[in-house]
Amino acid sequence: MPIYEYRCGACEHEFEALQKMSDYALSVCPNCGKPDLKKLISASGFRLSGSGWYETDFKSGNKKNISGEQNSAGGKTASAD
Repeated sequence: MPIYEYRCGACEHEFEALQKMSDYALSVCPNCGKPDLKKLISASGFRLSGSGWYETDFKSGNKKNISGEQNSAGGKTASAD
């Protein structure tokens, strides 16, 4: 789900809201209660949720950690390049 940023034109309060793409834009400020919110244009952000699909996709072979294998002590093992 995308994370949107909003700013109130009345009290200058800024905040982020986690919303579905199909949700209507917020219009009432949670700080002052006035209907003067504007959605800001910013870098997109999103939260991955579910039962680990992002942890297991795009891996090749028997790799367990996409950023590198870890040894039993929790550190990365050296690669033989």
